[in-house]
Amino acid sequence: MSVRTPLVVAVDGPSGSGKSSVSRQVAAHLGLAYLDTGAMYRAAAWWCREQGVDLADTDAVTQAVHAMVLELDLNPRFPVFRVAGHDVGTAIRASAISEVVSQVATNLDVRADLGRRQRAVIELECTPEGFSEGRGVVVEGRDITTVVAPDADVRLLLTASEEARLARRARELHGTDDAAAVAATRDQVVGRDAKDSTVVEFRTAADGVVTVDSSGLDLEQTVRAVLDLIESRTGE
Repeated sequence: MSVRTPLVVAVDGPSGSGKSSVSRQVAAHLGLAYLDTGAMYRAAAWWCREQGVDLADTDAVTQAVHAMVLELDLNPRFPVFRVAGHDVGTAIRASAISEVVSQVATNLDVRADLGRRQRAVIELECTPEGFSEGRGVVVEGRDITTVVAPDADVRLLLTASEEARLARRARELHGTDDAAAVAATRDQVVGRDAKDSTVVEFRTAADGVVTVDSSGLDLEQTVRAVLDLIESRTGE
């Protein structure tokens, strides 16, 4: 598959749509960098808790995040997030962070701060100095297609039915998608989406954004669908 260089692929979608797994595999296939912006918000939530910041205090959260030293390794096969020198890749996936990350993600000043950092990463990855040596980057999150990278070469909304998303996240977290596991997962999927949707629209495709519905697709099929879309959009 031949694509133009540098290439920026913007991927949005709700929880459990598979955007992280798909984006990582697409980036690896194309030799691009991979940026998980959701992990940046998780890292910010982790940092605030480490600093003893009350997440209900929006000004204190904004100040803490502004001071946060965040280092990224954008290798899609082994992405790394470090905050103040600490590898937080595992810590930010803990349920305690999942339960509070929306308090940080809905802070508009925090979104502006992290959005600036995300755009800086995109710009860097389109130059020879970046991890991908100028080949480009796959960026995924909530507002990438509309706010962070509205001029991306390819913009897509990766979605799936609520049933499919709950089952996927239940299997990821609990190893099963039985009724109990799905019920235990509901707040992390449906609840978080409801909270985040108060500040950003990520469930309906904006003009020029292509929707890919993965409800009836497995991971390999979804990756293939996205790669085909990229090829059709780049015209190569």
